[in-house]
Amino acid sequence: MNPNKDHFIRLMLHPVKFRMFVFSKLPAAFFSGVRVKTIDEAQAVVTVPYKWFSQNPFKSTYFACLAMAAEMSTGLLAMMNTYKRNPTISMLVTGLEAAYFKKATSITTFICADGLAITQTIEEAIATGEGKIIKIKSTGKNDKDELVAEFFITWSFKVKK
Repeated sequence: MNPNKDHFIRLMLHPVKFRMFVFSKLPAAFFSGVRVKTIDEAQAVVTVPYKWFSQNPFKSTYFACLAMAAEMSTGLLAMMNTYKRNPTISMLVTGLEAAYFKKATSITTFICADGLAITQTIEEAIATGEGKIIKIKSTGKNDKDELVAEFFITWSFKVKK
């Protein structure tokens, strides 16, 4: 288990520190308005608004903005487990699958509830010294709780030498 999880969670939930992190490391997500709503060991909830900067010509949220929010909901859980970790763990997206069900014309909330599986995968990578892969689901719903999109993001974790 990563003893730095609580510190990472506090950083990501701090509005100013999170925005500074996103502005410096993920400027497209910053300008699109992607935000962390909640995060704990089990799940992460991330939102992306429907606004001028995130829209497409078809009057809905651009698919790439939806993908950013979905990836962030999974990536936060992975980063939480690798943050200031010894040994250092590298993480990389190796696959992405998406299905869209409804136009995103309001705020879309992505929930990834695979935090415990991510923790287990990273712990296995550390214990074995081998790279490990996990496919993680993130589900996006609109403000009426209707399914907008579903993403499966494949992550690879490996101990750095």
